[in-house]
Amino acid sequence: MLNLVLFGPPGAGKGTQSAKLIEKYQLIHISTGDMFRMHISNDTELGKRVKQILADGMLVPDSITIDMLEEEVKKNPAAKGFIFDGFPRTVAQAEALDVYLESNGQQINGVVQLDVTQDEIKTRIAERQKVSGRADDGADKLLTRIDEYFSKTIHVLPYYEAQNKVTKVNGIGNIEEIFTNVCTAIDSL
Repeated sequence: MLNLVLFGPPGAGKGTQSAKLIEKYQLIHISTGDMFRMHISNDTELGKRVKQILADGMLVPDSITIDMLEEEVKKNPAAKGFIFDGFPRTVAQAEALDVYLESNGQQINGVVQLDVTQDEIKTRIAERQKVSGRADDGADKLLTRIDEYFSKTIHVLPYYEAQNKVTKVNGIGNIEEIFTNVCTAIDSL
């Protein structure tokens, strides 16, 4: 089983690369952002709570995120592996994911960090907002999300670096070239 974490700030290309990796490696994509948006669009109780948290530009609490993630993994018992996109965002989430996977005889095989500058992130998210209309990409939320990543989420990397699981890939350039570099990182696990 191949379990990967795609790591990077908002707009780094995690979703774009995930789509290509799913096809190549036949993995199940688990995006916490997609899960949150699904609950919001279905107007579930959880969706209502998450909507307000995201509208404020904050991270959803670990307990909610972990429960949703475990539910998604359980839905796919025959999976060849998973791509975790947008998760974990805290060390507590990373530890909880490790405990959960270990209880099922699995582990995170590797973490691919998409390295992108803050200027590039701002450009990409501004373009994505024009196309997708995602509320969490609005100019007023963008700086909060970027600050959250660089002040909190980035601290997950040392957790995985201590396990020798992180490979940094330049996330700026041609999508196909980035994909080739990501695949090279994965194939060397």
